[in-house]
Amino acid sequence: MTQLSSTSTCAVDQRLPLLQMILVSFQHVLLMYGGAVAVPLIIGEAVGLSREDIAFLITADLLVAGIATLVQSLGIGPMGIRMPVMMGASFAAVGSMVAMAGSPGIGLPGIFGATIAAGFFGMLIAPFMSRIVHFFPPLVTGTVITAIGLSLFPVALNWAGGGSAATEFGGLQYLAIAALVLGSILLINRFLRGFWVNVSVLIGMLIGYVVAGGLGMVDLSGLEQSAWVAVVKPMHFGMPEFHLAPILSMCLVVVIIFVESTGMFLALGKVIGKEITPEMLRRGLMCDAGASFFAGFFNTFTHSSFAQNIGLVQMTGVRSRYVTAAAGCLLIGLSLLPKAAYLVASIPPAVLGGAGIAMFGMVAATGIKILQEADIADRRNQLLVAVSIGMGLAPIVRPEFFAHMPLWLEPITHSGIALATISAVLLNLLFNILGGPERAALLNPHPHH
Repeated sequence: MTQLSSTSTCAVDQRLPLLQMILVSFQHVLLMYGGAVAVPLIIGEAVGLSREDIAFLITADLLVAGIATLVQSLGIGPMGIRMPVMMGASFAAVGSMVAMAGSPGIGLPGIFGATIAAGFFGMLIAPFMSRIVHFFPPLVTGTVITAIGLSLFPVALNWAGGGSAATEFGGLQYLAIAALVLGSILLINRFLRGFWVNVSVLIGMLIGYVVAGGLGMVDLSGLEQSAWVAVVKPMHFGMPEFHLAPILSMCLVVVIIFVESTGMFLALGKVIGKEITPEMLRRGLMCDAGASFFAGFFNTFTHSSFAQNIGLVQMTGVRSRYVTAAAGCLLIGLSLLPKAAYLVASIPPAVLGGAGIAMFGMVAATGIKILQEADIADRRNQLLVAVSIGMGLAPIVRPEFFAHMPLWLEPITHSGIALATISAVLLNLLFNILGGPERAALLNPHPHH
């Protein structure tokens, strides 16, 4: 055990040769870039921002993701788990933020205010999170992450059909581009290996972008006017505004993010052969919350660790936290280049749709994988998953389902993720935690394993 610990410590603290460090860190950036820019793209479109403002949201997101990745990898004071972790805007908050974007009088300032308040709330509860972690066994976590993937799926289909602004939604040209992107991703995963598989989403999007450009679907007007270099200004969209319902909704999202991050940190610990202590977990969650608090002032959203990068650590065998720290520096560099962000903002929705079907589907698949760790053969647990996912899909299948509920509940009743989480936690409490010792023994018949 001592040998494993010292070996893994060496691997985590290893400094690679400069060229190798840059190449491997760039791979991390490529892998998380699509996911990192997806959240500002979704929210920017939901709020109805111009392309210039969406480009600004993306650069702001890259800046905060880069700083948060540096802190998480290297550690500053009580923050940062000091492991190879990439940070970025969390998908968990998208449902709630889209609901806020559609609520009168909230908009971006209300979303940023809720993000700041939720980040502060996260810093307060981070030290206690390890104590309440038994409310979130794999059964609950897996159900929630599955619900996240399913609730994001309509966004992917909206993109694939040409997006909200499409003159002919579902036109064959949009469907063809989306199919080309998805087909490219699937073929790369079938016939190629290693690095190519890791960047298959980006390659698929690049192919789709080039073909869409050839068909005249890419609008680059205004690219020449955008600056080569610009610094992200805090509170670009005005002073943050604080409204109770959005704050409560985002505080719930932070709890969900903590649950996801806890699972990801534990998974990463297994990959690199390092035991995750409660103190390490607290530092990691403090960084998640601190990044979200900071993000609200810098025009972006709640942040969390990225699961796909943990898979990259496993595949490459490169466990050094200095690699992800270098990747954080690359992200900060990209945030200073508005032209690069403008190019990303010009990606047609149909291109994003093809990638989104794969990306959001993978989120759901991750949840299903986590559910395999639970006793899913048990009838009560099946009922928990069924009802919770059903609750999560209610506002997506019929958005008007909760139309007669109080208005202040809207950010929660319009968020499938929030409903699925509340349902899963309460049903797990009813069925399993309050089920008594006999029930606990039934659920965990081999405690020594």
